[in-house]
Amino acid sequence: MVCFSLIICAVSAFLLVNGQLQPAFPAEYKRLPSLREQAAIQDQWRAERMSRVPALLKKYGVDAWLMSQREHAEDTLWWSIKNATDYDVHRRTVLLFHTNSSSLAGRPNPLIWIDNTGQVWPELRQQLEKYTPERIAINVDRDLAFSGGLHVGELAVLEEELGEKWMSRTVNIPMMSVEFVSDKGSGQIDYYRDMQESVWAMLEEGFSHRVIDVGVTSTLDLEWWFREKMLTINVTTWNHPRVSVIKSTMNPGWEGTDDVIQEGDMLHIDMGITAMGMNTDTQHLAYVLRSSIGETDAPDGLKAGLKKSNRMQDIVLEKMQAGLTGDAVLRKCLDTMKSEEIEGQIYSHPIGDWGHDAGAVMGFTNLPEHVPILGELPILPNTFYSIELYASHFVPEKNETLKFLQEEDVSWVAETQTWKFVRGRQEIFHIVDQTKRASSLATKEVIFRVQT
Repeated sequence: MVCFSLIICAVSAFLLVNGQLQPAFPAEYKRLPSLREQAAIQDQWRAERMSRVPALLKKYGVDAWLMSQREHAEDTLWWSIKNATDYDVHRRTVLLFHTNSSSLAGRPNPLIWIDNTGQVWPELRQQLEKYTPERIAINVDRDLAFSGGLHVGELAVLEEELGEKWMSRTVNIPMMSVEFVSDKGSGQIDYYRDMQESVWAMLEEGFSHRVIDVGVTSTLDLEWWFREKMLTINVTTWNHPRVSVIKSTMNPGWEGTDDVIQEGDMLHIDMGITAMGMNTDTQHLAYVLRSSIGETDAPDGLKAGLKKSNRMQDIVLEKMQAGLTGDAVLRKCLDTMKSEEIEGQIYSHPIGDWGHDAGAVMGFTNLPEHVPILGELPILPNTFYSIELYASHFVPEKNETLKFLQEEDVSWVAETQTWKFVRGRQEIFHIVDQTKRASSLATKEVIFRVQT
């Protein structure tokens, strides 16, 4: 028994090192906790995140962090600060984070005012007079959305109510907001992994004969099937699923295609789900068997293209070191791709509170080698990333070059200081076999007759 266990461990290590990360078993839909339980869990994550703020302020040499916002005009950061049962802010909501020192030692952090009378301002001034902060961060960055959420009207009010004395002490520290949003709480990965498995379960069901009727079902039909399926498992989405038939002229974009699915098609989907204040982002590929001529698997040329995009994923994770800028990682990846004669493009991004979360990106679809501002940020640890890319590959069976678009989410592993796929990655095509649809429908008919 001991020897068998050692063999299993050795095989598992071999598979990981050599990049064979396709999950061994079909995915299952994972039931998330009740909404009430979810809210309690999310508020625990929020409390953990809030507890890190004093250290974050000290790291950036800031004494206080001031946010002012109104209902329907929230600071971008609000959605990472609020309680699970909060939605829009109430009236005018003013927050003052502090370093838990001086006159504010032991006080709530942040101090919160909810007001529509103007009483907040003398009270805020009184707290500032006692606390005497030298540097007060406000979210006015012109380049980063997470650091520029103070609306222009609120800035004007602050200038009027706080005056030169305090406004002269305000500073713009963009990385503070980025770090606050990107940092994940303990335990989030467990629920994120369940969400990812549910995504895979949807993909395995949607990209199969159980949903697709070849020659009848369209890519748009399939998109709406995914939307409806999300409702049945109590999740929503941050972007509409996009399903496409891959063609040689296709480029990554914001829309799917409008095609009736046919034998021999390579299908692509870009989709994500939202639950428990977290978002996923996944792109998988499927192949529709040419059952009419007895085809039982995807052509070798398509398999080779998928393997090439898998190699690109390996390269990204090999080069993606915390502390390097997104552009530096991108450059290392492109150099390795060139040395291995791989043609393709990388456009990977953080994910978490938002589908496109706070932090450094590695490429954009329209900026393949350098991304101003966002590409110049450092890769932060303790967060999630979407490894999004494509490899170009000539497919002899189709006599054309196709793009093999893939996307999988990864999480930071503190013990190894590396990244790991949340639920493996796709290394095998989802297969749509029309011959199974006929037998499946016949079985359902027999069951129906027996029951009636």
